[in-house]
Amino acid sequence: MRTIFFAPLRLAPRPPKSASTTNKLTLIQHLRRLTWLQWAFFWVGWLAWTCDALDFFSVSVSVPALSAQFGKPTSSITQAITLTLLFRSIGAILFGIFSDRFGRKWPLVFNLLLVAVLQLGAGFVQTFKQFLALRSLFGIGMGGIWGLAASTSLENLPVELRGVASGVLQEGYAFGNLLAALISLKLVPAVAPGWRALFWTAAGISTFGAVLRSLLPESEAFLKARRAAEAHATSEAQKTRIFIRETNAMLKKHWALCVYAVLLLTGFNFLAHGSQDLYPTYVQQDKGLSADDAVIATIIGNCGAIAGGAVAGWASQFLGRRITIVLFEIITGAFIPLWILPGGFSALAAGAFCIQFGVQGAWGVIPIHLTEMAPPAFRATFPGVAYQIGNMISSAAAQIEATGGEHLKTVVNGKTVPDYGKVQGILIGAVAAFVILITIIGPAENHSSHFEKHRVAFDERGAGENAFIDEDEESVDEVRGEKDAESRGEKGSEERVETVQ
Repeated sequence: MRTIFFAPLRLAPRPPKSASTTNKLTLIQHLRRLTWLQWAFFWVGWLAWTCDALDFFSVSVSVPALSAQFGKPTSSITQAITLTLLFRSIGAILFGIFSDRFGRKWPLVFNLLLVAVLQLGAGFVQTFKQFLALRSLFGIGMGGIWGLAASTSLENLPVELRGVASGVLQEGYAFGNLLAALISLKLVPAVAPGWRALFWTAAGISTFGAVLRSLLPESEAFLKARRAAEAHATSEAQKTRIFIRETNAMLKKHWALCVYAVLLLTGFNFLAHGSQDLYPTYVQQDKGLSADDAVIATIIGNCGAIAGGAVAGWASQFLGRRITIVLFEIITGAFIPLWILPGGFSALAAGAFCIQFGVQGAWGVIPIHLTEMAPPAFRATFPGVAYQIGNMISSAAAQIEATGGEHLKTVVNGKTVPDYGKVQGILIGAVAAFVILITIIGPAENHSSHFEKHRVAFDERGAGENAFIDEDEESVDEVRGEKDAESRGEKGSEERVETVQ
């Protein structure tokens, strides 16, 4: 298959006339049809992603305390953020491969336990070098969670729910940020260890997530695909050889798609980190808010993020993934003045809500957009690696803002301080424009909307887009019929082939 870019922006295709009655159900009816296991898979994936965000933002909400602890300026403390982001791509590759090769369950359990141990250790460090070393290792652990959480949550849900589920899942990130802010606001000032208590609490929550995942079975979608694969390869050595061969075939066929996904996620990550990592520092130093008010404003912003992600995910089921992303990036740009111009708490909090509604609204589409874009057999590795390489490239966002603020000054209450607001406004505006451009020139989004019916990567022909599991021919025919309908609606946007061989 050769992916063709500059695909027209189109509304999501309508179900074919032959589609089953499930396509005609309302959102509430679809939700009522879910089994308890489908709910459990989704929420444990959401919790894993929330843990990832809580662990990451433990540094962001603690910058002033860490600066005082280690006697370092803000620009030095943000090195910890940069190093964490730099090493996350390593974790995405390792844990993504383990998940696509061996299953969704135990790689995620081990991943959560690893970040819990490293987060716990960060609470005991005594020097800045120790802190940087732990956060670097921590990045490897954090890097694997997103791809594993997305595949765990989405692949067992019906297609009709994946848009809204994607939005809710992604805003586990915002909820983790909100949780870090709440712990920093209420627990940290009340206990003697101070900022260390936040890190220890985050470690406990990650451990809880690992225990919950260990109590659930392996993903049913993965088990079904693995049973089909065992008809072609019975030994683990055979499966590994097939996995390596199919991975090489996928990279040869989809290298341009890989590059595109990295560019898209680079823009998204610059947007997220540029609007979040230094926000508490910005409103305290530039706007004169108290530490408590800065935390409350952060919480309000994350409420906007959660609302935006859910709305955008739901809307993408009808508007299409790319149109929804473009619309929410326009919303982001429109509210930049409300982000940087006001001086009072109420207006600043409103600006935070609106900006995060736009930024994280667009982000809410990303889990399902990347999963549908990915070669189906690599839906843990491909999205996770693209996401974390984008994270790595954008890792200097906080340092760029900190350094830019040191060179661009403003006067607050007679005191000269870094103008973080202006720097953030410029960065957010430029990156939002880039994301709109890269989304418009991207490929059609229906590369694999029925990825749960495809072979795994260690099955023969697993890298092929139409390498369906042969266990249920009727379902396969239905999926192919829907894909044909989508292809007719997107004529000229993509060329499709049956197999890699």
